Amino acid sequence: MAPKPSPGSTKRANKTPKASSHHSPSPSSSVPDIDPSSSFTPASFERELKALAAKAQTETWGKWAREQAAVYLKSGALLALAALSSAVSQLALSPAYGAIPAARWHARLLAAACFAGWSSNLLLSRALPFRTELLLPLVAAYVPLVQFVLGGAPAARLLTAHWGPLVTEALTLFPLVGLSAACVATYLDAADLSALPGWLADAAPGLGSYGFFKAAEVVLGGLARRYAGRTFVNSRLGMELVLAGSYALFAPSKLLLWTVPALLHTAFLNTHVPTSTALAALNRGLAPAGYVVLDRAESVTGYISVIDSPKEGFRLMRCDHSLLGGEWVKFLGQGQFKGNQVAEPVYGVFAMLEAVRLVKTPKPIPDNKAQALVIGLGIGTTPAALVAHGIDTTVVELDPVVHKFASKYFQLPSNHTAVIEDAVSYTARLAADETEARFDYIIHDVFTGGAEPIALFTLEFLQNLNTLLKPNGVVAINYAGDFAHPPPRIVVNTIKSVFPTCRIFREHPRDEADFAKTGRDFTNMVIFCTKHQQQGGGSGQISFREPTERDMLNSPSRRAYLLPRHEVNEGDFVQGEEGDGILRRNETERLVKWHEASALGHWTVMRTVLPDAVWEAW
Repeated sequence: MAPKPSPGSTKRANKTPKASSHHSPSPSSSVPDIDPSSSFTPASFERELKALAAKAQTETWGKWAREQAAVYLKSGALLALAALSSAVSQLALSPAYGAIPAARWHARLLAAACFAGWSSNLLLSRALPFRTELLLPLVAAYVPLVQFVLGGAPAARLLTAHWGPLVTEALTLFPLVGLSAACVATYLDAADLSALPGWLADAAPGLGSYGFFKAAEVVLGGLARRYAGRTFVNSRLGMELVLAGSYALFAPSKLLLWTVPALLHTAFLNTHVPTSTALAALNRGLAPAGYVVLDRAESVTGYISVIDSPKEGFRLMRCDHSLLGGEWVKFLGQGQFKGNQVAEPVYGVFAMLEAVRLVKTPKPIPDNKAQALVIGLGIGTTPAALVAHGIDTTVVELDPVVHKFASKYFQLPSNHTAVIEDAVSYTARLAADETEARFDYIIHDVFTGGAEPIALFTLEFLQNLNTLLKPNGVVAINYAGDFAHPPPRIVVNTIKSVFPTCRIFREHPRDEADFAKTGRDFTNMVIFCTKHQQQGGGSGQISFREPTERDMLNSPSRRAYLLPRHEVNEGDFVQGEEGDGILRRNETERLVKWHEASALGHWTVMRTVLPDAVWEAW
């Protein structure tokens, strides 16, 4: 029933022309009172109604938009935090287990966490006496503590690289990602998807969330690795503390009091924190084992540290759960070594790489006119020797910390050209420009964590090296791998497809008893190649001149290892279909699938090289 109009309004309406029917308010409309004394016309009345209708409509749409924006912003923020947590978890596990073992179960565990959390959001919301998101800061705060305990003795020795990463992430990353997925599922219940078809509206929240999470993982993970270690915030522990703080801001509550024990442990007992106080505590713990960490940093290729053994008299550079090289410091300036231009390497294979100078070429290469390109620095053993011989040496190294530590703590001379860049892009750029330098010697020495950087062994990369090598030049490629698996054969096939003349030598002959017992034959091999096809054919084309006293640089290690001795034959490689063919840039998965077994074996080998305490107290 329409309200009865007031006399004033009836009288005023009777004196005005009749308005169009589509402008007339319905009797049931709520019309504000109109001041009788004010001037009134049909046009002004119509404008007033339109303004009120627009205002009401704007308020309704604005509220809806704000509510929807809040849903997606909260969901996106939580997914981004979970994605960064995923990347940081892998970084935190790599010093204890190596990057490849750390990633062994990672993708499957993430998928399981997402599914478990998404499907149990209602169960959690009903079972918990508080909002689910209030648990997130607690879990995040305890992540460093759990990683510290499980990465140290005796847990690491019990779990090994086979199970350590899985157990650690099951107790840290799984609940963090699972709870995040549950919260996002609850938030997106309020999303208005009425404009979508029914089947798409049902699937869109889950598919969209997972897609956003994976994209954020790629972007944020890439940034975390790229800027790792530049500041405390960019360190592994720093990022984990930032994540815990971000979760606390996202879901503040009185439950945050329960994070205090974890935060106190991280502040005062966790030796992984990149502070001088934590380093001093770490070295106190290492003292009984007879080792000391001189310096450490986190960088683009991993956790880098310099380790001294005062008792044994050697020094090593570590990258994650691998060694980049070492030298005997106890001989520096002592006895017959006084005045030496180079240090004594701990590993003989690094001296073998210097035999690139001993390869006979059609035209002898005078040292003072030679140019060398070294890909992969390590501690600088090979570049230091080349410089000592008077060779103009360029070193390409991806990690600036490796170059810094090699210059500061090892005998790397300053008179070399350092290129801190990815070798793939650097060599491609030089090869494409005919005016750029070409080299008499190229030494390819890259390896860490039980596996080779695959991009540096592809056909395309080796073709660029071929372009950069002078017609009379020699290339030496160091490859560390397990001869019981196909990758060494694939790599050698690829090298031989680019360089027509090659010979291969390994650091030590195969230990047949150990091979029969363990099935492993992990070793370093050096492949010497030239561009020219010598007469006679066959695999024995390359020959070495006898080294002189000058070649030895007054070094016992070079006397023992400079001239290659243990030649590798075709029968030493795994035979079969999987070991055939060559490695192209778009076929790198052929080697990736073997990395896991190689890296796990390498982890075991490294535990025999240095005491467990050194690896655990990173």
